[in-house]
Amino acid sequence: MIIKMLEKATSEECQKVKELLIKKNFQVKDISGDTCCVFGVVGDTSSVDTNDIYALSGVSNVTRIQVPFKKASRTFKHEDTIVNVGDAKIGEGTFTVIAGPCSVESKEQIVGIAKDVKASGALLLRGGAFKPRTSPYSFQGLELEGLELLKEARKETGLPIVTEIMSVDLIDTFVKDVDVIQVGARNMQNFALLKALGKVNKPILLKRGLSATIEEWLMSAEYIMAGGNENVILCERGIRTFEKYTRNTLDLSAVLAVKELSHLPVIVDPSHSAGKWQMVEKLSLAAAAVGADGIIVEVHNDPEHALCDGNQSIKPKKFAEMMAKIEAITDVLGKKLR
Repeated sequence: MIIKMLEKATSEECQKVKELLIKKNFQVKDISGDTCCVFGVVGDTSSVDTNDIYALSGVSNVTRIQVPFKKASRTFKHEDTIVNVGDAKIGEGTFTVIAGPCSVESKEQIVGIAKDVKASGALLLRGGAFKPRTSPYSFQGLELEGLELLKEARKETGLPIVTEIMSVDLIDTFVKDVDVIQVGARNMQNFALLKALGKVNKPILLKRGLSATIEEWLMSAEYIMAGGNENVILCERGIRTFEKYTRNTLDLSAVLAVKELSHLPVIVDPSHSAGKWQMVEKLSLAAAAVGADGIIVEVHNDPEHALCDGNQSIKPKKFAEMMAKIEAITDVLGKKLR
């Protein structure tokens, strides 16, 4: 529910409305503009009679938010959310590139790739320390050792690190050591994890689930935001369809849909979408052209011998060439890349 006060409403009248709602156990967020006081009310407001709100002095308009995701809704907050991570401002008219290997394999590997992607314009470093794999016999990541190597790469390059969390019991470690906590597609509806991440003060990169609708995806973001953490970055990484030629089916229309429905920034993962390194550049350019706020892309110095997803990883030289092309597109769109 959105409550808009009259421009001439006094601070006392605004405070009275706010206190009444808090007494009814609603969360109240001040989303005031330049000219008047506006409150966003979060909770089950179905039992609230809007006439009772209108009866309060100074109230101009009461609007119910019809979508189930409240805090993530564009109705709740008109301005785009900007998530700050190091030098990156994700969602502020920029195109932010997050790059690095699928998984951390060694210090030499992760530090070398970090230096390469930074030189080409990436602002954040991705790398998997804990890897959710379909097969229990596949490489599962170096786990805590991998996290330490990511920290070494951050120390060497200054790039903030993005890595995936697998369970609630890792949260304290991730809050201490990680700059952006990634929730993977398989955990998009791990509600216990989402609730726990709602209580931390760290940006969360939330990937769309394997077959999740846009509403289900935004509802997962709502779980995090309802807990108090509103620094959520959405990531479209392709969904599962009947098509088998590519790893997944990239839904670029989801970027436009999210921009219409929500104020949260949304980025694209071209690597997992296609599963083929040859397609990564064109899909990255498409993501920039359609209005995404950035990409998260897999870069490996020796993809032929990568322990994970080498077939969808591009080499540092190819990444540098791709970044030049992305910059040409973002310049036309009036966005900043570097």
